[in-house]
Amino acid sequence: MDRNARVFVAGHRGLVGSAIRRALEARGYTNLLLRRSREVDLRIREEVDELFAAERPEYIFLAAAKVGGILANRDYPADFIRDNLLIQANVIDAAWRHDVKKLLFLGSSCIYPRLCPQPIREEYLLTGPLESTNEPYAVAKIAGIRMCQAYNRQHGTRFIVGMPTNLYGPGDNFDLESSHVLPALIRKFHEALPDRPVTLWGSGEPRREFLHCDDLADAAIHLMLHYEGDEPVNMGTGEDIAIRELARMIQEVVGHRGPIHWDTAKPDGTPRKWLDVSRLRETGWSPRIHLREGIRNTYQWYLAYVHRAGNIGKKAA
Repeated sequence: MDRNARVFVAGHRGLVGSAIRRALEARGYTNLLLRRSREVDLRIREEVDELFAAERPEYIFLAAAKVGGILANRDYPADFIRDNLLIQANVIDAAWRHDVKKLLFLGSSCIYPRLCPQPIREEYLLTGPLESTNEPYAVAKIAGIRMCQAYNRQHGTRFIVGMPTNLYGPGDNFDLESSHVLPALIRKFHEALPDRPVTLWGSGEPRREFLHCDDLADAAIHLMLHYEGDEPVNMGTGEDIAIRELARMIQEVVGHRGPIHWDTAKPDGTPRKWLDVSRLRETGWSPRIHLREGIRNTYQWYLAYVHRAGNIGKKAA
């Protein structure tokens, strides 16, 4: 991937896409193709075709997606399956028709079966029932993976798939109705400062793995440069933590000193999601950012960009 190659970062204003954009720029890639959703709606085939015909991208990081936590997935299941299917189908098909050299599609660890053996290996995909709280999103992402593999077989394309674990970091979404657990906890503890009680969903017992978005971006570029396989590659740290422990860690970083109450009437989601990252490690990549350090810089970003500027739920510039 030459430094002057035309690289399309789809979804460059989201958590993942903005991190990939920063990482590419830091490495000297100067010909990035970036479009906001109001400029090109990836759900509309004609707009995608016009973009590809005009700009002729050579490499694609497909990070554009509709994402959210348990609450958002529960309330808007049709939006999650429709928007993601349309985005994926349009970009992947256009990449083939316009002779893109290589594409990285980003799936998600939450599309593995609900009760997977731990740690989760890539071959466990589609071996059991999905988690009900995010099934429409998961079905869409699985379709994207199979679409990449099908195009590789039929058309000889170089479409690869990364399977990120739970992501967080600067640029995250802190809207309590649509955010994931880590940014939601940061906001809840901050708004309860210094010592008001905080009520959290579920039992706190489920375990999750967390990868900083800057580590994810580094891994994505690494795979684009060094991986040619047809099978997905798990992208994570290889370590997990109970939500109860995560909450205490975030509470300490934020400086909150009040009590935590757990609302066990609310759903927990999948009991555990811990990825086997052997395939990724075999390519020569490993993470750099430890969880507490990552939470600290995410909270600093929250204070600087979100809280003070009133940008709750908005994407980074």
